[in-house]
Amino acid sequence: MRNDKFELLAPAGSFETFKAVIEAGADAVYVGGTSFGARAYADNFSQEELLLAIDYAHLRGVKVYLTVNTLLKNSEIKNQLIEYLSPFYERGLDAVLVQDFGTLSVIHKSFPLLPIHTSTQMTVTGLEGVRFLKNYGVTRVVMAREVSLMEMKKIHEETGMELEAFIHGSLCYCYSGQCLFSSMLGGRSGNRGRCAQPCRLPYEVNGKNSYILSLKDMCGIENIKELEDCGVYSLKIEGRMKKPSYAAGIVSIYRKYLDTYMLTSEDKKHIMDLGNRCGFTDSYYHVHNDSEMVTYIKPNYATDNEKYHDEIIKRYVDHQKKLMISGEAHIFVNKPISLSVSYGDVTVTADGMEALEAMKVPLDEATVEARLKKTGDTDFEFENLKVSVGEGVFVPNGALNQLRRDALELLYTELLKTYHRKKTDATLPKQISAVETENRSPVFSASVETSEQLDCVIMQTEIERIYLPEELCSDKIIRRIKEADKTVYMSLPAICRLRSVDRVAAALENTSVHGFLVKNYEEFQMVKDIRPDAKIILDHNLYTYNDYAAEEFLQAGADYVTVPLELNSKEIAGRNNFSSEMIIYGYYPLMTTAGCVHKNSSGCDKIPQITYLTDRYRKNFAVKNYCRDCYNVIYNSVPTLLWNNMDNLKKNKINYFRFSFTIESAKMTQHILDITFNGKAIAQNDEFTNGHYKRGVE
Repeated sequence: MRNDKFELLAPAGSFETFKAVIEAGADAVYVGGTSFGARAYADNFSQEELLLAIDYAHLRGVKVYLTVNTLLKNSEIKNQLIEYLSPFYERGLDAVLVQDFGTLSVIHKSFPLLPIHTSTQMTVTGLEGVRFLKNYGVTRVVMAREVSLMEMKKIHEETGMELEAFIHGSLCYCYSGQCLFSSMLGGRSGNRGRCAQPCRLPYEVNGKNSYILSLKDMCGIENIKELEDCGVYSLKIEGRMKKPSYAAGIVSIYRKYLDTYMLTSEDKKHIMDLGNRCGFTDSYYHVHNDSEMVTYIKPNYATDNEKYHDEIIKRYVDHQKKLMISGEAHIFVNKPISLSVSYGDVTVTADGMEALEAMKVPLDEATVEARLKKTGDTDFEFENLKVSVGEGVFVPNGALNQLRRDALELLYTELLKTYHRKKTDATLPKQISAVETENRSPVFSASVETSEQLDCVIMQTEIERIYLPEELCSDKIIRRIKEADKTVYMSLPAICRLRSVDRVAAALENTSVHGFLVKNYEEFQMVKDIRPDAKIILDHNLYTYNDYAAEEFLQAGADYVTVPLELNSKEIAGRNNFSSEMIIYGYYPLMTTAGCVHKNSSGCDKIPQITYLTDRYRKNFAVKNYCRDCYNVIYNSVPTLLWNNMDNLKKNKINYFRFSFTIESAKMTQHILDITFNGKAIAQNDEFTNGHYKRGVE
């Protein structure tokens, strides 16, 4: 008996794979179309293929989810999104997966009947983030891969949200949606579906070469009962870039286990045979991070048994079952020929020409049956066909063929009509008119992470706002900043998991800062709940690639947003920059990770410190471990400095500018301030980058 406690969700990067995973037992399939999918290099589906795929799945009781899970630029959301989605919506698309908050808000308003699933790219890690997104039509949250079983259970129990969790496939080292590594190094943005996977390359750490950013593949088949206890409904298999035999083979084994709860040693071997990366892990379900998850050695993707792949192809790719139907045909002289066909409780009848009196050889039942059973490449096959033929009757073969085609087309239409939606007149929601800002002096802010950095910026007259991490927000320091006639904000953690929530909530309640620098959906909701009077600045982690995202965040309670780090000068110029702050200096964060480079290379001593990764080009990337909240940030090897572009930025109506100090010494911090405010020349050995300001991303 089919287990209906779970949805087994399969990937498909091509129509061939799509059919194979359905044959193998998927309850739902997620696919990418020609635009906006986080796997830009998969085969993906043309519009015609995707429309056919939706029908193909619905005929078999399978759902189809479309990935719209990249960050959309203004031109894309304004000129393409509605037109792109409309035909799939009308055809009965079951849901969209979304990363971009602007895209989410547009779909919610323009297609209110279309279910929205938040992508893992949204980095949702806690119940507060789920509560926030519930207000925008979200019907399912795909959890960040790092979230544990215990955390999922709490989220489901306290929000009632339908949860989807990854069960099998590749793991990113970075929290999905928080990775700029590929983007900064080569212009291929993971947020735009074009990741070049720098995490799969070797890095030197503490004098040793290692694949320390490469994680093993996930396999959670033995955790399914625990996932059920945690309220997880949809089990997601990763692999839209994988070949059909992999996707169908993995689906078939999970289908068997879901329906029987029996997993043999042969099944386990077949999972390995289908593909693995230095073995498998299920650690994230149980622990925050684990050195056993890392491959360390070259992470080649191993497929150990090509013969088994061939078996899967024969079973699920080359042979796909049709829908078994029943039929009844009536052919009598001088009466319209008719064929009734039935599938389940649906029956339709097609009529054809009047049957003729035979001049030579009359038709017999065997001949009619053979002709009508030739269903060819349709979705149907006759399991039972009753034929009644009168005496001395004749019908041309062409008429019998047409009768069969008409009947099957009627059945096809009738079975699908409950899925199809009326033609939509969806349009983009109206935006609030851009607010023109008066020409005024720019407002400079600085975020710091050490008391030495603070000592530098507090003395700089031009700095008006200072952002402090929670551990520096003592009453004494806050009073000192206020006495210097500056406003002070608490900078909240990049990731706020269950281990941090109570502490952060207490900090919000007990501090006298003016406001908060917020980096995730969890913190945004917490600040709104606990300190509704405080100012809220959303950091670059909460992306505002398009004006719809920025506007929706501001409407939700933010006072300022941060210009995304991947936009170029032209895209920034085309953005409504009212209430936007721009980071003009800093080591850009390339990854925010649950895994700890220091722990995995030297052991965990719970002391915040900096470890360096050296790549094949001898570039050094600082890795800072934030032990209070147990995450790492990997920073770019070179800081970005956009001071020379200030005139253009001000022309683009940006009025708020931030210096982001993270790994700098006091000397380096002062050097940057002297270059920008005190007329000091850039030193010969100084190395800076423009980031994406000139080149952007695809």
